[in-house]
Amino acid sequence: MDISIVTDSTADIPVDLIENYQIEMIPNLIMIDGASLQDGIQISRQEFYQRLPWLNPPPTTATASSGAYHETYEKLFRQGARTILSIHPAVKLSGILNAASSAAQAFGDKVQVLDSGQLSLGLGFQVLAAAEAVRQGASLENVLRLLKDMRQRVRLIAMLDTLEYVRRSGRVSWARARLGNLLQIKPFIELKDGTVFSLGETRTRSKGCQRLKELLHRLGNLERLAILHTNAEAEARQFLADLQLKLPIAPLVINVTTVIGNHVGPNGLGFAAVIR
Repeated sequence: MDISIVTDSTADIPVDLIENYQIEMIPNLIMIDGASLQDGIQISRQEFYQRLPWLNPPPTTATASSGAYHETYEKLFRQGARTILSIHPAVKLSGILNAASSAAQAFGDKVQVLDSGQLSLGLGFQVLAAAEAVRQGASLENVLRLLKDMRQRVRLIAMLDTLEYVRRSGRVSWARARLGNLLQIKPFIELKDGTVFSLGETRTRSKGCQRLKELLHRLGNLERLAILHTNAEAEARQFLADLQLKLPIAPLVINVTTVIGNHVGPNGLGFAAVIR
């Protein structure tokens, strides 16, 4: 394959799709009790979310090293790639893009590193679209044009069970001043161009689920959809069933990866969508 696609574990792409499209996925790291664990490999998502509320000190996260990216790029070139497109989460939220860019410098313009402006399937859908286009024989120029267009049509919105984990992360300035935990509200957030915005809150989870449905329906016709959750699978599947949507591509239900979930907390529910 002339063009190889690289991403990292924050893309939340299911293993079967990673394998089918021959996408190279580099795991990030989560540190628990002094141990450095590969995201989604050395600890399951279910175990992580079950333990998270009681972990003291709280877990921390880290990107894979630039050396790991360098080794991956070298391997792909040895296997016959002529160009590599490396697609990662918003640089405003993570150092992952910087690690990939640092490694890419050794290969000149043969490695293109792209900021998706997103996380989870907001990123993952861009990676999948690139892989699909490459399989169909698209040039790098056409793939980049496709991704530029798709990025404008991606929406990621979530209802959190608590503001505590977002506040604790320190990455969202407005969260530090909120009293959500005292009021037991369910805050809503949207990720757009690497910035996390507040969309207000509801008082109860049932009202929150209803508002999520309304926000999703307002988007109109969808090209792709993933229901995202942090260890709330039964609720996520019921949410999807209640939507009664007909989509050109089967929707996904994703338990969000630990490196993201560490900053979201358990029992989050949301969606990533691509508008037609």
